[in-house]
Amino acid sequence: MSDKIIMLGNEAIARGAYEAGVKVASSYPGTPSTEISEFLAKYDGVYAEWAPNEKVALEAAFGASVAGVRALSCMKHVGLNVACDPLFTISYIGVNGGLVIVVADDPGIASSQNEQDTRMTARAAHVPVLEPSDSGDAKEFIKYAYELSEKYDTPIILRTTTKLSHSQSVVELGQRIVPEDRPYVKNTDKYVMMPREAVGRHVALEQRENRMQSDCSDFPINRIEKGAGKMGVITSGICYQYVKEALPDADILKLGIVNPLPKRLIEQFSALFDEVLVVEELEPVIEEQVKSWGINAKGKELFTKQGEYSAAMLKKAILGRDDRAYKKASVPARPPILCPGCPHRSVFSVLKKLGLRASGDIGCYTLGAVAPLSVSETTVCMGASISVLHGMERAKGKDYIKDWVAVIGDSTFLHTGVNSLVNMVYNKSTATVIILDNRTTGMTGHQDHPATGKTLKGESTYAINLVELCKAIGVPEVYEINAFDYNGLSDAIGKAVKSDILTVIIAKSPCALLKGQTFAHKCIASLDKCKKCGMCLKIGCPAITKGSDGAIVIDGTMCNGCGLCVNYCKFGAIERVDR
Repeated sequence: MSDKIIMLGNEAIARGAYEAGVKVASSYPGTPSTEISEFLAKYDGVYAEWAPNEKVALEAAFGASVAGVRALSCMKHVGLNVACDPLFTISYIGVNGGLVIVVADDPGIASSQNEQDTRMTARAAHVPVLEPSDSGDAKEFIKYAYELSEKYDTPIILRTTTKLSHSQSVVELGQRIVPEDRPYVKNTDKYVMMPREAVGRHVALEQRENRMQSDCSDFPINRIEKGAGKMGVITSGICYQYVKEALPDADILKLGIVNPLPKRLIEQFSALFDEVLVVEELEPVIEEQVKSWGINAKGKELFTKQGEYSAAMLKKAILGRDDRAYKKASVPARPPILCPGCPHRSVFSVLKKLGLRASGDIGCYTLGAVAPLSVSETTVCMGASISVLHGMERAKGKDYIKDWVAVIGDSTFLHTGVNSLVNMVYNKSTATVIILDNRTTGMTGHQDHPATGKTLKGESTYAINLVELCKAIGVPEVYEINAFDYNGLSDAIGKAVKSDILTVIIAKSPCALLKGQTFAHKCIASLDKCKKCGMCLKIGCPAITKGSDGAIVIDGTMCNGCGLCVNYCKFGAIERVDR
């Protein structure tokens, strides 16, 4: 095998962690970070797991660090919000074995509910941040991060973005080098964060940060690239690639560490120019600090704080040039939609028929908010659907939520929904919660979770029984039903919303895209019986379209025979048959 190969950014991060001697990795899937753990799980000598949520994942990785081995935790930017509780205190404590947290930001909101800048959170938590610019950087930076983590007694964040995570570039492979396990030594002043100890650790944190600030101008992951000497640009991460393409003659200070900033190096570079440009996606984290040091710099005066950058955008903003050889094509809108045979469509169709509204959550079922289903009316964060509905009931009473339910996926329920349901039980809610159990973590690419019976490594394990779990925490009424039992589901939901008892309905049917799924049936349309009423189109199945004559056409290559459309045709024009 060649020493140099092309790798995805996420694959390169996994490779770097492997070469750095990581022994334990605990993560929660979240686009665009998911593949890191999946690649890492393939390496021998590394224990990799999916945790129920990011807080648990970081705590587990920290435990491995305390025990003296190098550990990793991966998540997306909103996952870091969940992990902030341990993060801020781990920053005080420090590490034993090196601890790196990979956080993938999502400029442009390709698959998230917001744009967040992890560098802002890291500054608040006093955690150093490294930011690679391509797959080669990614592999080497994470190895260097472990050196820094152990040298400065601190967790380190490796910040990536969607573009870096999912783009490819050349990586030079190295050998796995596993450092000796560090012995654990009891030290309550360091590891037990009671107020007296925490005061002392805060002092240690500031000393560490000052030392790192002084040293980081000499870190090899920062570099100055000489140009024509007419324009100086300070940049980092994927933006470096855009700068190189848009401004090939510029002098560039490429920062590898972005918290703390290498002040001395930045001042030396900036002194060569009357004015420097700062190019960074999302918030002006570098820019504001550079300007506060009295350096004449421009940044967000020219560039937006929203979305992904590009070389074309930089050329237009800096040079006033639009070199694009084409104009954006005018194409029909293609809104996101649930897959053919998705069990969530069945649940939302029933809710729509019953005239109910849903407090929504994070996952594929977020698409229940879009036409033609248009049922979900709130989406905040993982587990919030249940808490939001509870808050509605407490604000306005039972009558107000008679036409509301909470919907949440099985993985999301185990992530943070359980706590919200406990709150409902404890505070005597009478609402209805529907768990959409499709036996996987769907939106991030079909990862296992604690109720699927499989680990990240593919090993069999105990599968949590959601029915028994709900009963154990005190939910008085719990039902499990096939998500495609249209009439049974209608009856169960109709009864639940009218009752004065907290009810959980588990609508269970596997995701249509799960590996190994087979489909015994398909649906066919009869042109003779079709009245062209369009009722079957109301479920929004992409396998069903209207022909040129107005009659319904079912694409047999897309249909998996779920039969939901049969319930909507009053004229028997759609039939479910053996495949």
